[in-house]
Amino acid sequence: MHKFYRKFVHQRYQPKKNEIVAFFYLDSYIDFTDAAGGVAAESSIGTWTELATLSKSTFSKLSAKAFDIDSKNHTFKIAYPLALFEKGSIPQFLSGVAGNVFSMKIVKNLRLVDVDFSKEYVESFQGPRFGIRGIRRISGIYNRPILGSILKPKIGLSALQHATLSYQVFIGGIDLVKDDENLTDLSFSRFDQRVRLTLKMRDKAEKETGCKKICVFNVTAPPDEMLKRAQLVEHFGGRAVMIDLVSVGLDNVQMLRKKNLGLIIHGHRAGHSMFTKSHKHGMSMLVLAKLARLAGIDQLHTGTVVGKMEGGKSDVVEIDDFLRSKWFNIKPTFPIASGGLYPNLIPSLYKIFGKDVVMNFGGGVHGHPEGTYSGAVAVRQALDATLDGVTLKQYSREHNELAVALKYWK
Repeated sequence: MHKFYRKFVHQRYQPKKNEIVAFFYLDSYIDFTDAAGGVAAESSIGTWTELATLSKSTFSKLSAKAFDIDSKNHTFKIAYPLALFEKGSIPQFLSGVAGNVFSMKIVKNLRLVDVDFSKEYVESFQGPRFGIRGIRRISGIYNRPILGSILKPKIGLSALQHATLSYQVFIGGIDLVKDDENLTDLSFSRFDQRVRLTLKMRDKAEKETGCKKICVFNVTAPPDEMLKRAQLVEHFGGRAVMIDLVSVGLDNVQMLRKKNLGLIIHGHRAGHSMFTKSHKHGMSMLVLAKLARLAGIDQLHTGTVVGKMEGGKSDVVEIDDFLRSKWFNIKPTFPIASGGLYPNLIPSLYKIFGKDVVMNFGGGVHGHPEGTYSGAVAVRQALDATLDGVTLKQYSREHNELAVALKYWK
């Protein structure tokens, strides 16, 4: 029965301008070419057998085509006619290209490595409201990375403690503070109270420093509650919200983006490694980043290279380069390096990512031996030294907070 799949194989096919092209890795239990055709069939208009209901004209117009089949390297591509997709709908796209095909018995491993979206499809999405330029305009920071801090411990602080800690971070020289992925509306830190108190401390810090500060509140929740929380942030004068985009789904990111609340949407990728970590199965972080940008994420966690999170240099740089690149009418997304960072790593981070990145520090601020304020100061000192072309060791001779950090995190 697998021979039917061969009808979907066109080895030397040249994709049409308006088609969507997916690149796959495959380990199969049957002939590799048959399996590639099977993925093309099952993700478009085919099934496991011939169909009396499938006319030749429909097959000709709508069948996906597997091509560039390389059994040695276990890779192939599929070209999909644009008519197979509902414009502006990420759920429908995933149901096809990344749906039932992963459950087929002929498939041992299948990985969606990359997708080349056509202009017409991309332009059916809103994308980020602000993007890099908009965020720089809001923050008033134009020629350097934005410094962020995750409040730690990630859960356990009261709303008042959270707000007070935010103030210390801000006056220490950090630009942005944020909730972590599992801090939402908890019994010891109610969302509405945390928003009100933290924004008051933001205003106090802005008056004292003369610099704009951004608080990122985690609105992750079922969609109706998520919207209420985002509206609350807007009501109290907040500038940004965070969404755990894997947990809530990219369709809910799209929903929030369409409300046009005037809030930066910060995308946390918690849970992505369930399907991105294996190089043989699932979906790449690059594809998730493309979908997140389409959905409307203004800032996205992508990896650090030098921190504690998974992600090699080539993979992370490829994702960040894409997020910052021109993509038809879709604004760029600000990459975020977050996870296991501390002041000593800033020269390496800057060398790898340049100025258009958000550098996020959690334990690398709050774990400073002299406390949170000194940790924030040390991070800012490390960045100032890097921007001035001075080594951290040299700069630390006259900056005690950095000197302590360099000694503590050898």
